[in-house]
Amino acid sequence: MTVSGAVSEGIAGHSGPEVRSDLQVRLEPRESGGLEIVIESRVKAYYGDSIRRQAEEVLEALGVRHARVEIRDEGALPFVIAARLEAATRRAGLGEGTRVLPDQLPLPAPSARDRMRRSRLYVPGSEPKYFVNAALHGSDGIILDLEDSVHVSDKDAARLLVRNALRAVDFLGCERLVRINQSPLGLEDLDEIVPESPDLILIPKVESPEQIVEADRRIAEIKSNYGIVRPIWLMPIIESALGIENAFAIAKASPQIVALTIGLEDYTADLGVVKTSTGSESLYARQRVVNAARAAGVQAIDSVFGDVGDLEGLRAWGLNSRAMGFEGMGCVHPMQIAVIHEAFAPTPAELERARRIVSAYDEAQAKGLGVVSLGSKMIDAPVVQRALKLMTRAKAMGLVK
Repeated sequence: MTVSGAVSEGIAGHSGPEVRSDLQVRLEPRESGGLEIVIESRVKAYYGDSIRRQAEEVLEALGVRHARVEIRDEGALPFVIAARLEAATRRAGLGEGTRVLPDQLPLPAPSARDRMRRSRLYVPGSEPKYFVNAALHGSDGIILDLEDSVHVSDKDAARLLVRNALRAVDFLGCERLVRINQSPLGLEDLDEIVPESPDLILIPKVESPEQIVEADRRIAEIKSNYGIVRPIWLMPIIESALGIENAFAIAKASPQIVALTIGLEDYTADLGVVKTSTGSESLYARQRVVNAARAAGVQAIDSVFGDVGDLEGLRAWGLNSRAMGFEGMGCVHPMQIAVIHEAFAPTPAELERARRIVSAYDEAQAKGLGVVSLGSKMIDAPVVQRALKLMTRAKAMGLVK
């Protein structure tokens, strides 16, 4: 860091017996003498030379010519090494205005506005050990989190790590989401994240539409500067009583909004009540989010269920959530994903009834009839539309052909 014009050492990353897939960089700038790079690694015999070469290349690109650099490696991949070196350099007061980006994998197809979002798995943005295998758990989306799961002292370094992960990690078929911080820190997050074309940005603790407009404007500016034309969707997170009262205005604040969600930990704290496994204390808020989302034509997504060990409680919550009109929810552990997917899937009985309704609808259409009947009962148009939507969703889940 720079203090009164003096340059001190910069430290970034983590090392130690419990750390994996990361490294710690300690960079001490010098006036002369070139680069002195000291590497400690359990795999130094195999990868020490490549770590050294990468360090030299990254530091040269950052304009660092003279420094002592200590690297304690715990099995970090190249994109992590680059991010930690860049963070340490910036913390030492050097490298301002420069970036060192890893090679970029081909971008996946743009995310559809109405794609299925049953589950979104939160991954701490400061913990690279979770990045590479996150998509293997089968969630619909992966959230690289820069907010609550990252300590305030590590925000700047996590931002670079997430940026590099968007370029270098294959998230398979998962939607690539990033939860930024509250403004103004969140706007700095956007400067690094948006150029890497994430599919969706989650905006936390939204209480007014103006917060969305501010973020949307910054995203549009960055996209224009980088020539990005693919969509970057938005999902506001409502986490306070004021936010709940403004839910519809928030959901309509930008055409880029595709979903509205709620954060119950902060919401119940704002109310001054205890968050329970039944959710009775937040029923009004959750119903309001569903109604606002439907009125605005976007998806309603529920909060996370924080008790990782209570899978039956999670199942009950998910079933209730689906019954309320939510289309998905967050998860904080991979073991929650399968339970959530099961809870948000239509039951065999629902599928069979929907099949019969759709079949009756198709038959009526083929005959040119304006009235749909199922046995002796007339089927109203909203019932047909609900059945069609259920079958479409079931096909997306792979439950029917």
